[in-house]
Amino acid sequence: MMRSLFAALILLPLLSWAAPEYGTVERDHIRAELIAEITAVEPGQSFWAGLRLEPDDNWHTYWLNPGDSGLPTQLHWDLPDGVKAGEIEWAWPEALQMGHLVNYGYKDGHLLPVRIDTPDSLVPGETLTLVVDAAWLVCEEICIPGDATLALDLDVIDHGQRRESPHAALFADTLERVPEKAGWTARFNTEGGNLSVQVVPEDIDLSGDLAFFVINDNLVEHAREPSVLAENGQILVSQPLSAYFSRAPEQLEFILVDHDAGQAWHLSAETGELLSAGALVDSSSPGWALALILALAGGVLLNLMPCVFPVLSIKAMSLVSGAGHDQRGHGLAYTAGVLVSFAVLAAVLLALRAGGEAIGWGFQLQSAWFVALLVYILFALGLSLSGLFDFGTRLMGIGQGLTEKGGSRGSFFTGVLACVVASPCTAPFMGAALGAAVFMPWPMAMSVFLALGFGLALPMLVLSFSPALARRLPRPGPWMETFKQAMAFPLYLAVVWLLWVLARQTDPTGLALVLSGMVVLAFALWLGGRESRGESLVVARHAAVGLSLIFVLSTLFSADRFGGAEAVSVDNAHWETYSAETLAELRDDPERAVLVNMTADWCITCLVNERVALNTSAVREAMEENDVVYLKGDWTRRDPDITEYLSSYDRNGVPLYVLYPRNGEDPRVLPQVLTPQLVIQALERS
Repeated sequence: MMRSLFAALILLPLLSWAAPEYGTVERDHIRAELIAEITAVEPGQSFWAGLRLEPDDNWHTYWLNPGDSGLPTQLHWDLPDGVKAGEIEWAWPEALQMGHLVNYGYKDGHLLPVRIDTPDSLVPGETLTLVVDAAWLVCEEICIPGDATLALDLDVIDHGQRRESPHAALFADTLERVPEKAGWTARFNTEGGNLSVQVVPEDIDLSGDLAFFVINDNLVEHAREPSVLAENGQILVSQPLSAYFSRAPEQLEFILVDHDAGQAWHLSAETGELLSAGALVDSSSPGWALALILALAGGVLLNLMPCVFPVLSIKAMSLVSGAGHDQRGHGLAYTAGVLVSFAVLAAVLLALRAGGEAIGWGFQLQSAWFVALLVYILFALGLSLSGLFDFGTRLMGIGQGLTEKGGSRGSFFTGVLACVVASPCTAPFMGAALGAAVFMPWPMAMSVFLALGFGLALPMLVLSFSPALARRLPRPGPWMETFKQAMAFPLYLAVVWLLWVLARQTDPTGLALVLSGMVVLAFALWLGGRESRGESLVVARHAAVGLSLIFVLSTLFSADRFGGAEAVSVDNAHWETYSAETLAELRDDPERAVLVNMTADWCITCLVNERVALNTSAVREAMEENDVVYLKGDWTRRDPDITEYLSSYDRNGVPLYVLYPRNGEDPRVLPQVLTPQLVIQALERS
C-alpha cells in the first residue's frame, strides 16, 4: 500500500497530457512505442495493444511488484467512447541484484500488453486512435523517471479482413510469458518470521527450476532468496518477512515460474495452517529434536530466573513439610501440575495464533485483570503464610488453600502456580525453542511446550526421587512455623512487582480499585477464619465474606476496564521508542549502529538486565562513544508490531536484544542474560 501510494506521488505528475507522439520516442536511457498486434480493427473486435520499452544495456524497468526499490510502469489510456482498455498483463520478471537489494523487472526490450475491447458501433473506413500516457522508472545505478504520450492509428475495416501487424509475434511471445491464472489449493502463514506458502498443483508435475515472486508489496525480504521445494505433489515456499511487514494480507497473490517448462501460474492463497506442515517438520526432523532439548534446558534454567523466585518459597515449604513422607508422590504431583498448566497455556496460545492473533509466550500477563488476579492469589498466600488465617477446608481457600493442602493435591496446585508465575519469563535456550515450536504442527509444538514444563519441574522431581537428598532435609518441627512466616515475604515482594506492572497497564483509578480489593480480600480472609459464635453470627459472617469476595471479583474487571489508558511515561533519556519505521530509517544510515531491546514490565529478567547492564553508566558511555542508537520496544501490553518483530527472530517472548552493526552488516542477537562487559564488547564491535 505504501509503495503504491509512493508510486502515485512520483509517477502521476508525469501523466500530464501532451500532444501524442507516433512511433518510437527517445527518452533518457530508454525508447518507448505504442504498438498493436493488428494494423486494422473490425467493429466489436478485441485485440492486444501495448507499450514496448527498450532500456539501454544494463538499465531496467520494473515489474508489478518492483521488489526492494523502484516503481512499476503506469499506463493511462485516452480512448474513444465505447473502447475499453484492460490492465497490463505482466510477463514474469527477472530478479535483479542491485548491491544488497533485489528488484523485480526487465533488463531487455519488453512489452506490456493490454487487451483492448471495441464496440460494434465502429464504422469501417474511419480511423481508431489509441492514446496512452505512460510513465516509468528506468534504473541502472541511478534511476530516471520518464514519460511519454503515445498514439497509434488503426484502420476500421469490415469483418473478415483482419490484418496482423509485424509485432504480432512479439505479442504472442510475451503473452506466453504471462502467468496463467490457476485455482490450485494454496495456503500461507507468516509465523516464525517467514512467509510460508504451500501449493498443491492440479494435474501437473512441477519439479523443474521453480521461481517464486510475491505480488503483495512490503511482505517479504526480497534480498533473501526464497526456498522453493517441490516434493510429494506439492510445492513449499519459504521466504523471510520484510522489515516493513506489519500484518498479513487477507489474500496472498504470487506467481510460480517453471523455467524448465517455460510456464508460469498466477495463484492466490488463503491464510491458515499449512497442510504441508507435517512434511515441513516431521518427527524425524533434527529441528524438532533440537527444539525439545533446548526447551528442556530452558525449563531447567527457568528455575534460576528471578520471576520464579516467589514460587520458590512455596516449593520450599512443600519440600520441607513432606520430608520423611511420600516425597516421590509430592514430586510427581508437582510435575503433573506444571505439565498440565503448560499444556493448557500452550493450547490457548496455539489456538489463538491459529486464529490470527498476534500473541506470544506470557500473553496472559498482558491482561490487567489477569495481573490483578495474580495479585490477589499471591497476596492471599502471603497472608496465609503470615498466619492471618488458616482455613484449608473453607470455600474461600480456593487458590491458596489448594496449594497448602497436604498430600498430592497441594503439590499439584503448587506446580500450577509455579507455571503461571514463571510463564512471563524466558530463560536461555527457551526463546529459540518456543520460536521454533509455533512454526510446527500443533502436536509437535505441544511436545516442545511440555518439554519446557518438564524442565521446570525436573529439579523438584529429582529432589523428591533422591533418598540421599531427602535425608539431608531438616525434619519437621516448631522451626517450620518461623520458616513458613519468613517465606511470606517473597510473596509480598511478588505482589509489589505485579502491582507495579498493573500500574503500567491501567490508570490510577484502576490501580486504586485493585488496592481496595486487596484490603477487602484481607478482611474477608480474616473474617472467614474467625470462630463462629451463634448461628445468626455465622450467617452474618458468611454474608459479609460473600459480599467482600463479590467486591474483590468486581475489581478484577474494573482494572481491565481502565486498561485502555496510556501507560505511564518512562524516562527515555538514553533510548528511543522502537518502531519498525524508526529502525528502518536508522539502518539506512551506514554510520549508525542500533541496539534494539524488546522488553516488558512483567518480565523480571528484562528488568534485571536493564538494571545490571543496559542502564549502567558504563554501558551508556559505550553507546555514546560508539554512536549506537538504543531502541526500546515495550511489550507490557499486546503490541502486534513487537510480536511480529519477535517472530522475525523466531522468538515468542521477551527479552530479545538485537544489535544492528553499522554499514548494513547482519544483525546479531545478544544472550538473554546480559552483563555490562558483554554489552560493551558487543557495542565496540558494532
